[in-house]
Amino acid sequence: MNRRHFILGFLSLATSPLILANLVGDRKVMADKIEKIQKSNEEWKKILTPEQYYVLREEGTERPFSSPLNTEKRKGLYVCAGCGLPLFTSEMKFDSGTGWPSFFTSIEGHLETKRDFKLIFPRTEYHCARCGGHQGHVFNDGPPPTGQRWCNNGVALKFIPDQTEINN
Repeated sequence: MNRRHFILGFLSLATSPLILANLVGDRKVMADKIEKIQKSNEEWKKILTPEQYYVLREEGTERPFSSPLNTEKRKGLYVCAGCGLPLFTSEMKFDSGTGWPSFFTSIEGHLETKRDFKLIFPRTEYHCARCGGHQGHVFNDGPPPTGQRWCNNGVALKFIPDQTEINN
């Protein structure tokens, strides 16, 4: 962790209780409308790669700058690698410089949030509303219009290019 990330993390921590309290409440209400998928650990291990299983089921984090989705520029849809639920559109993506695919918002109701204290200070972790797969963390250091950075593990996503992009 470099000084910039430490300072940004501290600043987001200082403002997070007010902003994220509203965010958590909004996401929880909408996520109740998604039909849940339940699988055993053995079933998940059969359909996910070891890296996907580590991130999605064990709440791990992939190495920064390791995902080809970090530099994906085409129009399309980012879906959960575990269940295919659409989570983000390409219009929501921006280059955060952090080494992980980042988005300034998400598809409403498709993600659930919870508090995470794994790094001592509280963060807001988010999961797929359908399968519960861990995606990443949301921070308050993103661009307008939301000021949010949905920092996602690339292995937790699959990119589906827009058909017009494929045909050109």
